[in-house]
Amino acid sequence: MQLPDEIFTEVTKLCASADELVKLERLDEAKTNYIEALKLLPADRNEWEAATWIYVSIGDIHFKKESFDKCFKCFFNAVQCPTGLGNPYIHLRLGQMYFETENFDKAADELTRAYVGGGLDILLEDNPKYLDFLESRIKI
Repeated sequence: MQLPDEIFTEVTKLCASADELVKLERLDEAKTNYIEALKLLPADRNEWEAATWIYVSIGDIHFKKESFDKCFKCFFNAVQCPTGLGNPYIHLRLGQMYFETENFDKAADELTRAYVGGGLDILLEDNPKYLDFLESRIKI
């Protein structure tokens, strides 16, 4: 399904603005824009692909702020949206979040999913501690 043009345009503007705010480390303002974009989606938000990336963006903000409970909720929602399940980046971030909260079995599972779906490169983009951890659990 495609969003109506007027909604798509407004969602795109809000998300682009939020992306710029993230680059400037103005995370709370960025989160506000992402939430406003999410609110513009029609009922049953989780049926729209745009919701996937908005939840990911909000989740990334919570990850940067080490608010792992909120991060989990966002990425859990993202997995429920179109193209969410099996998305290597979403599984990477879930794995990192589980690692940071010392839920190592789930961290290994999610990081493995990220590795299988995205290859070694996805694990090389972030802190090497996640790759080191995964190498202690599986043969890479």
